[in-house]
Amino acid sequence: MIPPSPDEVPVEFVRALRSLRGVRMRPEIELDEVPGPARVAPFSAALTAEVRSARRDPEAAELATGRFVVLHDPEGQEAWDGQFRLVTLVRASLEAEVGSDPLLAEVAWSWFRESFTGVGARAHAAGGTVTRVLSQSFGALSERPDQVDLELRFSWTAQEDDLAPHLRAWSALLCSAAGLPPLPAGVVPLPRRR
Repeated sequence: MIPPSPDEVPVEFVRALRSLRGVRMRPEIELDEVPGPARVAPFSAALTAEVRSARRDPEAAELATGRFVVLHDPEGQEAWDGQFRLVTLVRASLEAEVGSDPLLAEVAWSWFRESFTGVGARAHAAGGTVTRVLSQSFGALSERPDQVDLELRFSWTAQEDDLAPHLRAWSALLCSAAGLPPLPAGVVPLPRRR
């Protein structure tokens, strides 16, 4: 995740990216590093995620996908109210009756707020949108069940360069959208085998 010319990269940004490396994810979450957006901030990095119904099984049902973007501007940006901005995207398909609940957007916002509980991070200057799309099939496709796709776009400012708690919060949000039950208190994911 560190850009190609590390001599020009601020030490705070390198430290922030290194803090992400030790985060243990639930086994249902598969992370990949991808390039960060080039024009939004002087320095960026990104991760994508897939949440599957079975551990590390590419044939298992995909429950949710997401993107976690770290933006860094050493000079800060007024709109961010800080130097590090985290931008996230979560997508999931829901059953039609769950997706038609008029309170779904408020529930999804509560998932975001609750994901920060107990991980040691604050969502400073947080904001976002919740979008749902209902797909209904007709004619030759009328046998298909209705489907609701949910898209959560949230961003917030990290006040420190230890971003590990923020990644843990995002992973909890991913799991909530995917419909996975939360881990019981005191239970942590096991480290991945190398």
